[in-house]
Amino acid sequence: MLLLVALAGLDLIPVPLLCAYLLTSLAAFLLYAFDKSAAVRGARRISERTLHLAGLCGGWPGALLAQRALHHKSQKRSFQLVFRFTVLVNSAAVALYAFGRWDG
Repeated sequence: MLLLVALAGLDLIPVPLLCAYLLTSLAAFLLYAFDKSAAVRGARRISERTLHLAGLCGGWPGALLAQRALHHKSQKRSFQLVFRFTVLVNSAAVALYAFGRWDG
């Protein structure tokens, strides 16, 4: 998130994109919290696909925070591999966007 703030400060990404990251991160955190609560209660769960999609759409900082704070989905190796891939794809997209704005 600090890198995104820096990129916005350097005008490499627009402030609304930073705000979108904050909102999607909050949404992702809440999805993880709801899924953790459902897991504890034995209730209907949120699909891993939905959790990954939230991260891919920019909510990965909130998802990462939720994984650490809630101890949810942090030990499942297959989930973590896909999660890391979504972070990489999202970060690459932002880098390409910022580079494209900086380049011309």
